[in-house]
Amino acid sequence: MKNLLLLVIGLLFNSVAFSTTYYVSNSGNNSNSGLSWAEAFLTLQTAADAVVAGDVVLVENGTYAGFDLRNVNGTSANPITFQADGNSVLINSSGPIRDDGINVENADYVIIDGFIVNDIGGVGNGIRVVVSDHCIVRNCSCDNNAERGIFTGFTDDILIENNICTNSIAEHGIYVSNSSDRPIVRYNECHGNNAIGIHMNADLSAGGDGIISDAQVYGNRLYDNNLAAGLNMDGLENPIAYNNLIYNNHFAQGIALFQQDGAIATQGAKVYNNTIIVPSDGRWGILVNVGSNPNTDILNNIIINLHAWRGCISIENQSQFSSNYNIVNDKMSNAGDGSTISFAAWQALGLGTNSMLADPLNQIFSDPGNDDYSLLTNSQAIDSGTGSINSIVTDDFDGNARPQGSAYDIGAYEYLAPLSVDILDPVRVKEVHGQVWVNWSTAAEINSDYFEVKKSSDGKNWQEIEQLSAKGNSHKNNYYRVKDSDTSPGLTYYRVIERDFNGQKTILGTASIIVSGETKISIFPNPSSSYFILQHDLNPGDIHQIELWSINGKMVKTFDPRKAILDVSGINDGSYFLRVFAKNEFFFEEQIIIKN
Repeated sequence: MKNLLLLVIGLLFNSVAFSTTYYVSNSGNNSNSGLSWAEAFLTLQTAADAVVAGDVVLVENGTYAGFDLRNVNGTSANPITFQADGNSVLINSSGPIRDDGINVENADYVIIDGFIVNDIGGVGNGIRVVVSDHCIVRNCSCDNNAERGIFTGFTDDILIENNICTNSIAEHGIYVSNSSDRPIVRYNECHGNNAIGIHMNADLSAGGDGIISDAQVYGNRLYDNNLAAGLNMDGLENPIAYNNLIYNNHFAQGIALFQQDGAIATQGAKVYNNTIIVPSDGRWGILVNVGSNPNTDILNNIIINLHAWRGCISIENQSQFSSNYNIVNDKMSNAGDGSTISFAAWQALGLGTNSMLADPLNQIFSDPGNDDYSLLTNSQAIDSGTGSINSIVTDDFDGNARPQGSAYDIGAYEYLAPLSVDILDPVRVKEVHGQVWVNWSTAAEINSDYFEVKKSSDGKNWQEIEQLSAKGNSHKNNYYRVKDSDTSPGLTYYRVIERDFNGQKTILGTASIIVSGETKISIFPNPSSSYFILQHDLNPGDIHQIELWSINGKMVKTFDPRKAILDVSGINDGSYFLRVFAKNEFFFEEQIIIKN
């Protein structure tokens, strides 16, 4: 027992190395240490010059010049993070080296989160990431920048998510270029850009193999862009594009698959469950140029074209190409741009045997006049798709699970019957020193059976962590929370799903958090008859109170916070909650079982 105690105490008080958090504020000074708000730096560049792997830069609301981060890498477990600490952190002038607002160059594992980058002049991009792998650009807004909103080049495994890129003066909203494999571009909004909403160009002339492999592009809203396409793919191999809402892009295709600068024609594309509305001054819904036909599948899409004669899908070679379960107009092409055939002639080629001609827009969508392309009750798209794509498409544009009915719906949205749960507060997540709490509440519940809480590291593959009983039928506020103790450092998504007694499921919400993983705490053995051991990596003296509570909400005992051995001898058998308070706040809670 003595040896065990020595081991526990050694683990308990062993100090750990923490990464550095730097602070930047308009009221700061670059001669400060940058280690607190009171000692904040004045400029972003000063922080960029200081960071190493694992460091975090928090930026207070205000207006700043841009920054240039070069030749310093984070790691998978310890990325370098630049985080806006508020919703109005504005960069409106370039960094010290290039014209860009934010430039990340030759720097792997970097996260850019929550910045507004507007009005960058010269030949600048809002955000530029080049020759840098495993980077993340999320929750940023880029408007009225000289070249593009977000530009990347030679960036393997980049994640671009939840950004708004608008009114780029020269070119595109988001541009993924050069030999950049496995990019994920999701949940972004691009509109008003001079050229393309999302442009992907492997560009052999710039070096590398000239191929972008295994791109995933999903859940994006692309509208009112000009020229080429809402989504342009040049030189891509096996890309996946699904759940995108693409409408009102002028002089442009909805989606274009082709070869111009890339080493190959885009091929092996999986184009699933998109909603594409082409205006009268647009071009084709989906353009599949010569060489892009091999292993390309177009399934479950709504493609409606208001152009005088251009239509929904254009191909030049039918070999190894498939298209089915789409809703289209009576305008197709098997000879490329410049000619059309009827839908019946398209089907005669063996294409679209389960596709259907589109009803009027106002019979398919809830409010197309106001760009609401969710499905109307009794829409022809409901339960009309194929489930063969279920290994890729598991939810819809709004994150609702597919299918809701007897089969997949066609288009970016899955039809939802009226909710049986009235949400009071959305799903929220909070890390409490290595553990994540998932919280939500309802104002009313009808026929509600239980909630599933799931987590994911990539937003696609979900693991259930707990089921929680719902209230059935209730017309009062109900509050729920679930704790995830089995966390890993890095980005984690949490999702709450409600299940009715009739089996219908509804996603109540999804939230994400970057788990720091800096502090861990555990209780063992559990169950126990006479004592528990509290193990953690806090500093000595940080814990100031330890309490034992019954499941009925009564405090049973307090313990000496300086001791690692918690004596529970003499306490009745049963389930209890052990609560730990540290650093003047609630820190940890664990259910324990006393069993003599």
